Amino acid sequence: MIQQNPASPTPDWRLRDQMIDAPEPVVLEWLFHEDSLTRRLTRLSHDGFSVTPLFEGWQRLRSDECLALQLPEGSEGWVREVYLLGYGEKWVFARSVAARAALEQDGLHMDELGTRSLGELLFSDRAFARGPLQICQYPAQWLPQADATQGLWGRRSCFTRGALGILVAEVFLPTVWRAIDQAADISKERH
Repeated sequence: MIQQNPASPTPDWRLRDQMIDAPEPVVLEWLFHEDSLTRRLTRLSHDGFSVTPLFEGWQRLRSDECLALQLPEGSEGWVREVYLLGYGEKWVFARSVAARAALEQDGLHMDELGTRSLGELLFSDRAFARGPLQICQYPAQWLPQADATQGLWGRRSCFTRGALGILVAEVFLPTVWRAIDQAADISKERH
């Protein structure tokens, strides 16, 4: 579980047209790509994709999460934190949250996902609508200690189905950028 520091700064989540210091084009393209990240990582890893759960349970949501889900400050919700892996290597840290009341009313059992990808579930259920993608440099103190690095790019979007909103944040670790670069180099060699 992530230890949260209440004094930590709230990240500056931005839409694409609000970018001031935009990252390099390949980073920007991955951050704002609308398709399922699970599917992209599965292709990148030649089906060597897996999910490792870190934490799942009821927890007080962070201020930025409450704001994004239009909940009162300090609301409780279901929190799921996982690593998305390619070839057994941690590529992305993901944190998904949903309000307790909305989740219980909807009947979605996020607690039964285990090593299944939440993204695959959200993209395969046409009843879910995805909100706009926002990106930021994710606070290091919100990452697992082994990957607590300043300046990592993250993105988030809210998936809604009726009254249920699931906020999904994905933080790209340096290992995924290396894999993306290697795949691009191999592709160039073939052409």
